[in-house]
Amino acid sequence: MTNDKIIEVQNLTKYFGDLCAVNNLNLNVYNGDVFGFLGPNGAGKSTTIRMLISLIAPTDGNIKIFGKELRINRIEILKKIGAIIEKPDFYGYLSAYKNLEILGKLSQIDVTRNRIMEVLELVGLEKRYKSKVKTYSFGMKQRLGLAQALIHDPELIILDEPTTGLDPQGMKEVRDLILFLSHERKKTIFISSHLLNEIELVANRMIIIDKGSAIVEGYVNDLLNVDNLKVTFEVKDTEKTKMILQGTSWLNKIESLANNKIVFILANPEISRLNKFMVENGIEVDAIIPSRSLEQYFLNITEKGF
Repeated sequence: MTNDKIIEVQNLTKYFGDLCAVNNLNLNVYNGDVFGFLGPNGAGKSTTIRMLISLIAPTDGNIKIFGKELRINRIEILKKIGAIIEKPDFYGYLSAYKNLEILGKLSQIDVTRNRIMEVLELVGLEKRYKSKVKTYSFGMKQRLGLAQALIHDPELIILDEPTTGLDPQGMKEVRDLILFLSHERKKTIFISSHLLNEIELVANRMIIIDKGSAIVEGYVNDLLNVDNLKVTFEVKDTEKTKMILQGTSWLNKIESLANNKIVFILANPEISRLNKFMVENGIEVDAIIPSRSLEQYFLNITEKGF
């Protein structure tokens, strides 16, 4: 990843009448990022994405993509972007292959048969390429939407809720595809999702917005690497564990104890040291469960507000 800015948003604002949907938003997406765009319902995510692909115009502020102003260089910029916004629509009576072929012609893209089959294989639809889209499940249509976004080999991929309607296996396949496009194809990916655990698994940087404004932006690992992690140790024998911890500094780090679960408040490096101490002293540890996930971080941040 380089420091080249692929998306640069400055003081972006959008009003719908008296309603301020996006309020003075600033964000930066760098070359090679998988950038998570997070926020509760009504935070302004979809409105921001629509402005990024010029479906709606900002009330104020500036958007630069690939170092150029979107307002002035709209057509040139959009040719290098692939996007899936909410529910993709297709010609239901035509096959997946034919839909992508028509899309290429409408977009004035010279799409070969090999390219169409390549993207269908990427999204796991190569075996159903002849089937009419009206026979597809919602999840399959979502996959075809991903193929549509990738057909012209874009430099920037913008995905709005890409795993909607997918089963767990389908979600994993989309997650693997995002990582493949980032690592192997060197694509920059901007992904909005309410599935915070999915963002945590794929994104390297993120922003959380609420009420149209940014609350926090940064590297996922940095934002989650805090000193006070709530960690649950599941042990075979709670009474034995309490006795062994007596007289040690670990005892003061216990927040709660119930059944076979002991909740500690620990700094990140202390987790492995406590586990080692327990094992060396004959305590059987069944599981270690940190609760400081992106979801918990998100809830804490949005509850605090500004």
